[in-house]
Amino acid sequence: MTAPLDRRHPEVPLKHVRKALSHDSATLHVAGTATYIDDMVEPTGTLHVVPGWDRNSVRGQIRSVDLEAVRAAPGVVAVLTCADVPGKNDCSSAFGDDPVFADGEILFYGQVVFAVVAETRDLGRKAALLARFDVAPTTPILTAADADAADTTVLPDYQFRRGSPETGMTAAETVLEGAMLIGGQEHFYLEGQVAMAQPQEDGGMLVHSSTQHPTEIQHTVAKVLGVPDALVTAEVRRMGGGFGGKESQANQWAALAALAARKTGRTCKVRLDRDDDMIMTGKRHDFKVNWKVGHDGTGRIRAVDMEFLSRCGYSVDLSLGVNDRTLFHADSSYFYPDALLRSRRLRTDTCSNTAFRGFGGPQGMLAAERVIDAIAIQLGRDPLEIRKLNFYDGDHNMTPYGMPVEEHEVMHDLIGQLEESSEYWSRRDDVERFNAENAVLKKGLALTPVKFGISFTLKHLNQAGALVHLYTDGSVHLNHGGTEMGQGLYQKVAQVVAEEFGVTLDKVCITATNTSKVPNTGPTAASSGTDLNAMAALTAAREIKSRLIAFLCERHQCGPDAIHFTDNKVLVGDQSFALSEVAKLAHMARIQMSHAGFYATPGITWDRDTVTGRPFFYFAFGGACAEVTIDTMTGEMTVDRVDILHDVGHSLNPAIDLGQIEGGFVQGMGWLTTEELVWDEHGRLRTHAPSTYKIPTASDIPDEFNVRLYEGNGNPQDTVYRSKAVGEPPVMLANAVFCAINDAVASLVPGQIPELDAPATPEAIMKAVQDMRRRKVS
Repeated sequence: MTAPLDRRHPEVPLKHVRKALSHDSATLHVAGTATYIDDMVEPTGTLHVVPGWDRNSVRGQIRSVDLEAVRAAPGVVAVLTCADVPGKNDCSSAFGDDPVFADGEILFYGQVVFAVVAETRDLGRKAALLARFDVAPTTPILTAADADAADTTVLPDYQFRRGSPETGMTAAETVLEGAMLIGGQEHFYLEGQVAMAQPQEDGGMLVHSSTQHPTEIQHTVAKVLGVPDALVTAEVRRMGGGFGGKESQANQWAALAALAARKTGRTCKVRLDRDDDMIMTGKRHDFKVNWKVGHDGTGRIRAVDMEFLSRCGYSVDLSLGVNDRTLFHADSSYFYPDALLRSRRLRTDTCSNTAFRGFGGPQGMLAAERVIDAIAIQLGRDPLEIRKLNFYDGDHNMTPYGMPVEEHEVMHDLIGQLEESSEYWSRRDDVERFNAENAVLKKGLALTPVKFGISFTLKHLNQAGALVHLYTDGSVHLNHGGTEMGQGLYQKVAQVVAEEFGVTLDKVCITATNTSKVPNTGPTAASSGTDLNAMAALTAAREIKSRLIAFLCERHQCGPDAIHFTDNKVLVGDQSFALSEVAKLAHMARIQMSHAGFYATPGITWDRDTVTGRPFFYFAFGGACAEVTIDTMTGEMTVDRVDILHDVGHSLNPAIDLGQIEGGFVQGMGWLTTEELVWDEHGRLRTHAPSTYKIPTASDIPDEFNVRLYEGNGNPQDTVYRSKAVGEPPVMLANAVFCAINDAVASLVPGQIPELDAPATPEAIMKAVQDMRRRKVS
């Protein structure tokens, strides 16, 4: 395979971009020497902050809190409550409804009421248990169904309407309807919530935070301390995973650390215990979905009506965008001639649910796949036939929110290739033969598509900045507003900058994201970290390079086409100069070799109020074929084989992209099969540790796991080197596993639609199996 060429200089092969290079911290990760916040050397006198909460109360008015024993405990330096907040007692991202400390009322089980500041973390944890609470309890509202009945919401209802779904249902030959529960998911990042705050001599605060949104940490800390944003600097070099759980919910812990540092004048650190982390922080939104579909005799959809009842928790957090994106993806990859997609954002007395990889999209797409499976089962046809029949195409390419699907041919081609490479039809015959011969074990097979919109649906978030310096020794300092959480963003941006300057990667110094270097950043989320930050860094590098080219053109009396940057050198016609030499000469000539680059995604025009415009820059596509075996006597399930073909445009780094696809799929598989959140009747989370909450392990990965990148024409939009986002779309590839389980259960009674909820745990599978057997008997 020949090396790819630089499209601006077709004769020059690319040296770094589109190469399978290792993660910039790979060696450090393997050696265990990568520095996370809890690894940082603590300044002398560092104190530790431990949140305190009532382990008995779920919801109620606080009559009194006795903290005398806490204050008197060994090692305690201070105890903080809402009375100690000099600014606003709020750590919300937008709506002002997330108190740092409970003030007069406990809103959910696990809410922080006070904080202990102690000489050691262990002393602080012991002291926090000595608090005595007197709370007047109220009956909590815990589920989406209960909140729907009580009509308690955190935001107004919202909907997309296309055509006349009422008329479409009436005109349809067949109407099906049903309901399903879609569970939430714990982020289970390896590095828990952690922050360290260091007071500065000017009254400012330096905060090291494990966050996906440093600027929001800056805003929150400034708001809570009652100081200007400019006095607060937030920095993050890397996170040990985020998955959305550190987009908004890192705010509170940074605020606690900063408040303690302000109170004591000493460096203060917060690191949540895993149990407390799981109890206190939000999850993926769980839903009850009521659906109705009208279709013709071939299985083509005529009209769809879906209602998404979302458990948002006690506050808004990011529920506006999450639930909007559920609606944006309730079509999955299918054209709905008439549609009504409705969303209720319900308030419950539980932790406030938040961003999670896919940001509401996976829930919407899973509901769409349930509709397709129901049509196929009712008609006695293969689900893949019904899926392909309803795909967007040239005549039917408009989404329910009015944006055309311009690359529908990519989806058709990708699914066609996967259909062939996975040997879908021959394996379908094998599955049917196996099921006919086995009374207890049943196999299921499913091939499902992914169409995921890339961009923030809040327009102003689609921007990024970067700061690039070229030094006189030819080395490059790189900084941007994106954060590194293991996904390889830093590496990809460094590859792009190295390519532009024609330097080897060891010449590019990657530095921690810092709000004093790049201001007003957006979160690293919505799968757009590379799209935004790499383009901003590329803009900066090109500006510096253009100044050098202009300088050399004048110095050597030549045109720009005579100048090329490669292998740490600058070629000027027949002459070759080290980049360091050129940089020194440019410095002597007073040429600026620093630039703050900026990028704003073009063409985003979404108006939420009028439900018009273009919310996404482009779509990423993918497909997965999964084969499973279930035991109808126990509900146990194994994933036997998975084939994935995924569209990343022209990959900036195939090794990193393949890793993201594999990891995203497995995380999605965990959400849909093993990861079950359980609250008891009192509203207490019972699955708050690895002993009670099962994430996928190495043994859960299918024995045969085939993952390939789709080879197409690249992104038609002008993204960096025509690449596509890869962070979130792979999560939804796991829909194939859930649909395969549903297919296996459906084989018990042909023509009957299983009542299978997600996650499809052994208990859920057994419940669906037993229901099918009852139907067979009746």
